[in-house]
Amino acid sequence: MKTNEINIRDPFVLVHEGKYYLYGTRGETCWGQADGFDVYVSRDLREWDGPFVCFQNDGSFWADRNYWAPEVHKRQGNFYMFASFKAEGVHRGTAILKADSPLGPFRPHSAGCVTPGEWECLDGTYYEDRTGKPWMVFCHEWVQVGDGEIWAMPLRDDLSAAQGEPRLLFKASSAPWSKLVHHSSGMDGYVTDGPFLWRTESGTLLCLWASLSDTGYTQAVAVSGSGEIDGPFTQAEALFERDGGHGMVFRALDGQLYLTLHSPNAHLQERPRFFPLEEKEGRLIRKEALK
Repeated sequence: MKTNEINIRDPFVLVHEGKYYLYGTRGETCWGQADGFDVYVSRDLREWDGPFVCFQNDGSFWADRNYWAPEVHKRQGNFYMFASFKAEGVHRGTAILKADSPLGPFRPHSAGCVTPGEWECLDGTYYEDRTGKPWMVFCHEWVQVGDGEIWAMPLRDDLSAAQGEPRLLFKASSAPWSKLVHHSSGMDGYVTDGPFLWRTESGTLLCLWASLSDTGYTQAVAVSGSGEIDGPFTQAEALFERDGGHGMVFRALDGQLYLTLHSPNAHLQERPRFFPLEEKEGRLIRKEALK
């Protein structure tokens, strides 16, 4: 199938052994009951095989709704999926699953969510610092705190649990273009969504994230002043402002750098899109999308 036939949110690409593995939130079950994740496989980012089910709740998994933002990373010979889940009476959070193959099957690795149990969290992403120490960077949801936040939490070496307290990186309102939004609960606030860490060839550490602006869903970038996870982070010019976001960066088989995100941000219309990127002076410059 072609890229424009795939209805997913929050696209994530793993490049492994000459192939691209594309994961994401199933569009049809995004906002309600859900039971799994799929993966699509390609050699050219245009034609895809799949979907192949890579995680399926067999009835024993604790979450039954809001299966969001799966991303897969290889570490020490295993594949780890970071994904967000929710159940009645349980705060939304990110759990970690494990498999021997990027095709799965992924099985629970962490004991429930790794994010703080009393927080409403989402979109945990994996980051490994220059010393090899593993971290999870995630959002503390604006629906709980008003001004959405992005936090970093150290992980155990085996990625099974947290190993220390989370630390705040920045808040959504630090972006001058971020738009105040209204939730059905009556709360007003600023959205944080979809963090992803990328170190440029020049050594600059970037945190991609998404929020809402006057032009719609917006793909943002924050820059670490120290080049490390502690920051401080300052907001750079947005990468995409035309109703698309929750992006990540990967290097293709030919060496070209790409941004992928979903757009438009409308139920059952979401599609993964791929934009070539150029790194310039520690920043990312977006080019026109792949056709």
